[in-house]
Amino acid sequence: MMDIVVYIIAVLVLLVLGTMAYVRLAPTDIARWHQLEQVDGPSDLAQAGGFRAVRRITADPVDVLAAVDRIATATPRTTKVAGAVDDGMMTYQTRSLIWGFPDHTTVAVQGDLLVIYGRLRFGGSDMGVNRARVQDWLIQLGPLTDPR
Repeated sequence: MMDIVVYIIAVLVLLVLGTMAYVRLAPTDIARWHQLEQVDGPSDLAQAGGFRAVRRITADPVDVLAAVDRIATATPRTTKVAGAVDDGMMTYQTRSLIWGFPDHTTVAVQGDLLVIYGRLRFGGSDMGVNRARVQDWLIQLGPLTDPR
């Protein structure tokens, strides 16, 4: 009986470790994540596993994107995976602390609108972390965007 319990525990540990390895090591299809739909005005859009905020900018687009880049790269466990300020669009990957689940946040200026769209890669619910990150970045941008 004890052998079966040890075997079951060992299998469960291997499954957990395998899942963690897959989540951390699975390749990222940059083309899938580094894109945004056109928007037509300020808005917030919450959806399962993601959040998109659109705000009017109150400064030069390059200055706004440079500020977003500084804020994003200072966010813990966040790296830029595509784009640049000069391209007008950037995509970042932020990983959860323990499991390393990747979330992707794409930022772009479309005309006089800043679009920030955070979404999860795995699962069906992000437990609000993308909304919290997007809103935190907007707060840090302060007067560079119009909060209405």
